[in-house]
Amino acid sequence: MRVLFLEEFLPQEMLGIMYLSRAVKNAGHESKALFLPDKDWVAKVKEYDPHVIAMSYTTGLHSYMMDLTKAVKQHSKALVIHGGPHPTAVPEFIKDGPCDAFCRGEGEVALVDLLARMERGEDIRETPNFVFKNADGSLKINPQRPLMTSVELEALGFPDREVIYDAAPLYRDSHRKVFVSMRGCPMDCSFCFHHSWRKKLYGTNKVEYVRKRSVSHIIEEVKQVRAKYPLRMVHFVDDIFNIRMDWLEEFAERWPKEVGLPFDCILMANMVQEKQIELLKKSGCIYTRIAIEAANDHIRNQVYKKNTTRQQLVNAATYIDKHGIRLGSLNMIGAPGSTIEDEFDTLRLNIECKVDHPLVSLLQPYPMTDINDMTENMGYATDEWDKFSNRFNRTSPISFDNRHEFENFHKLFPIVVRNPKLEPMMRKLIRIKWLSPILTVIYMLHSEVLVSEQNKIYNEAQGFTGMKNWFWWDFTKRVAIKGTIRCYEKIFGKISKRLAAKTMMGDERVAAHMD
Repeated sequence: MRVLFLEEFLPQEMLGIMYLSRAVKNAGHESKALFLPDKDWVAKVKEYDPHVIAMSYTTGLHSYMMDLTKAVKQHSKALVIHGGPHPTAVPEFIKDGPCDAFCRGEGEVALVDLLARMERGEDIRETPNFVFKNADGSLKINPQRPLMTSVELEALGFPDREVIYDAAPLYRDSHRKVFVSMRGCPMDCSFCFHHSWRKKLYGTNKVEYVRKRSVSHIIEEVKQVRAKYPLRMVHFVDDIFNIRMDWLEEFAERWPKEVGLPFDCILMANMVQEKQIELLKKSGCIYTRIAIEAANDHIRNQVYKKNTTRQQLVNAATYIDKHGIRLGSLNMIGAPGSTIEDEFDTLRLNIECKVDHPLVSLLQPYPMTDINDMTENMGYATDEWDKFSNRFNRTSPISFDNRHEFENFHKLFPIVVRNPKLEPMMRKLIRIKWLSPILTVIYMLHSEVLVSEQNKIYNEAQGFTGMKNWFWWDFTKRVAIKGTIRCYEKIFGKISKRLAAKTMMGDERVAAHMD
């Protein structure tokens, strides 16, 4: 059986596709990926002639992906299945188009089961994890199969990077590659999908939901990738890299000796101990992020459910700064019930914590999450799913009376964190609605400054000090390339997005809350 993964180009390589492809190939089937935009995509679909076409997406991209499915159906007889956050959270969306099935939750075992049933000529409508449309318009929602265990995840093998790199050399050629050592998260953050999957989809406990790969397994994967592809920097996308002290101690002992590459990661502030930061520094961590989200205790812990005190945030930031690791922060603007003064408090907490790389998003009350229920219960009107942006760092879907102030505040937030004296001016600028496009451009330019600073640290950690690795050279090059592509887009259309994706490699601000 042949499976084609049809996806849009994203700012970083897709581990989800890699794991699915590994499972498909392990079962004796074939897989291939095709990324859009691609002017020859129809011809490539026909040439590969897949039995199954698989697509995955978040809320905001769902309408586009269903429209794409309609186009696919005109050129292929393949079974088209959708998976990912939106199909999992909104199974009834399958009624809106010609998609054949939705896969909810983790898909490795489910997809292989589906392929086996197709190959044997059996009825696929009983396959666990899948949703199908009945003739009368109702839905057939099958039960979820149990989650894979840590042992089963390691037995599956390493993610199949070849399926991505063959389809898109820009991912292969990037020196910064993505790895993950855990699956699941024990936290109850109201805006994240993890709590909804754990409680509402699987009905399981935190012990079963959180699975951690061994240090040996992750080190062996990195070594194999480095032997085959360019690799100078490791980007860990674990939700909580410091979740287990025993794991971190073994990692700190072995990583410098067996791998020796610089890396970055995300830490849970309420778990941070200075000993952990010492271990990370010893390992070669040069950049780490903590989730501040909001300074207001009520918003952070009652609305966002972070279960983190302000002092824990300050302590974590102090330890990170003390040991010379670049500090990034994750912040969320526009919580239901929040005020602009609450957001200024968050800004000042970032300044107090001496954040080097402030990352900020506008709250998106995605379906199936607690924050979506909370927003509705508090009486806030939100945009319909079809009006949700495919980017969480542009607009807010919550209908605040002063929505433009929150959106303008968001654009200036990282700039003022780094330049606190601008706060009085910021208070005036956020009120001016027509400034929004200008502030967006300034925000994008400042983001390039932060990324170029980050790249400089990566290069210095590996001894690369030539002119091409200088900050201003990197910044000028990035802005020039992106500016050219933006002009090209206006003239020639979306096909240039393929080029744009290349310049976004390694820019984690686009993916910060999405992993």
